[in-house]
Amino acid sequence: MSSNTKKQDNTVGIKFYNKANALRLENSYKEAAANYLNAILIDRNNPESYFGLGVCYKHLKQYAKAIKFFDTAAKLQDDNYETFYELGICYLLEGIPCGAIKNFIRAIQINPDNPDAILQLGIAHELCEEYDLALMIYQKLIETTPGYLKAYEHKSTLLMKLDKYKEASNVLSKMLKLNPDYYKAYAGIGICFDKLGKQTDAIRYYRKYLSLKPFSSQADFIKNRLDKIKYSKPQKEYMSVCR
Repeated sequence: MSSNTKKQDNTVGIKFYNKANALRLENSYKEAAANYLNAILIDRNNPESYFGLGVCYKHLKQYAKAIKFFDTAAKLQDDNYETFYELGICYLLEGIPCGAIKNFIRAIQINPDNPDAILQLGIAHELCEEYDLALMIYQKLIETTPGYLKAYEHKSTLLMKLDKYKEASNVLSKMLKLNPDYYKAYAGIGICFDKLGKQTDAIRYYRKYLSLKPFSSQADFIKNRLDKIKYSKPQKEYMSVCR
């Protein structure tokens, strides 16, 4: 193949790649995938084309295909945080959390300051029912990145799943100190106190949640709980709490 032919092929390949990127930004994932494939046929050693193709298949919910192309991109470029992060996410979406772990670990090795991969690593361990390890990861993330609210949310949710309601309420209370308007925390603390039999405290947090999110998907559940508490407590005691 002459040098002129190679240059022409490279030019065509770049055009396909650029067109694919533009289509992907417009959420035209099928059309973008076709153009990434054309770019790959011309240049099989460009990790960015495989990465873009992986993103397209991820959005098309064809996770096995996405994993295949992200994996190829990772082999061609083994120091790209986004590639390993997306690989981990696709393994989670495909229902293979234990397969996600090594990819999140690699992403963390590449960029240890990004909390997202650390959080997803905790989620992967949680889905593998390695609860102690997941809790340890969430707690470490809270200590190193105290403003990262997702870590508090996932730790408290897992603690509630394990029936550790007192510990969960403490985590959620710390969340509220960071962001008093984080409405999910009020619902969570209300549920924790409800489970612990501290209904007076539960009422207070339930009502605070409803004042912030009266029409949320969880509002009906909380309203029903308030009604049940109302009829299970002496009317005078309930009215004193509601004032």
